[in-house]
Amino acid sequence: MRLYQGDYERETVFSDDPLEVALKWQAKGAPRLHIVDLDGARAGELCNLGIISEIARAMLIPVQLGGGIRQLETIEAVLKQGVERVVLGTAAVENAVLVKEACHRFPDSIVVSVDAQEGQIATHGWRKTTELTALSFIRAMMKLGVKRFIYTDISRDGTLTEPNFDAISEVIDATRAPVIAAGGISSINHLKMLQKLGAEGAIVGKALYTGNIDLKQAIATLSRMG
Repeated sequence: MRLYQGDYERETVFSDDPLEVALKWQAKGAPRLHIVDLDGARAGELCNLGIISEIARAMLIPVQLGGGIRQLETIEAVLKQGVERVVLGTAAVENAVLVKEACHRFPDSIVVSVDAQEGQIATHGWRKTTELTALSFIRAMMKLGVKRFIYTDISRDGTLTEPNFDAISEVIDATRAPVIAAGGISSINHLKMLQKLGAEGAIVGKALYTGNIDLKQAIATLSRMG
């Protein structure tokens, strides 16, 4: 399922079999699988651990998971199920103690999601906007031990328009931490631009399901670029 600009009232269901979809992308050469528990993001706690665990155990590629993960025990539980990286969003904004402890115990498994709406950080499934700016938030997280970030421009997510290149470039230039770009990616040219800007990677969702981006072609093109 995909949302449009994070709006739960504007959802598109592409499949009712998440495991089948995960295996499909793995077979097409995806280097990593990004899962979001949308129910969990809205509820504030992980809601789909069963199917997530099934997917993680079936995958031969690394899996990263976000959505409603707001307790240390939940982080530990999903890592034990085979998830390689855990993505913290709301928890990172509201609970610095959790972030610090998680980074201490699982230093290479914690990713913080920088979800921006008109430059301000949004939380609780993107339904609440804070006064935090993306750059100030990232700097605070780095002091707690966070090594990797996902930057999402909410206004572009699911729109198939284009990423917010200016904002992504600013974030990459302001930090030496790896940054993964998300939101609005709808062509191989977008991926090429993100690679040139220095993004460590990109999360492609809706564009794969609609056919705007062919995964095998995208991987081959980016590999040739080095």
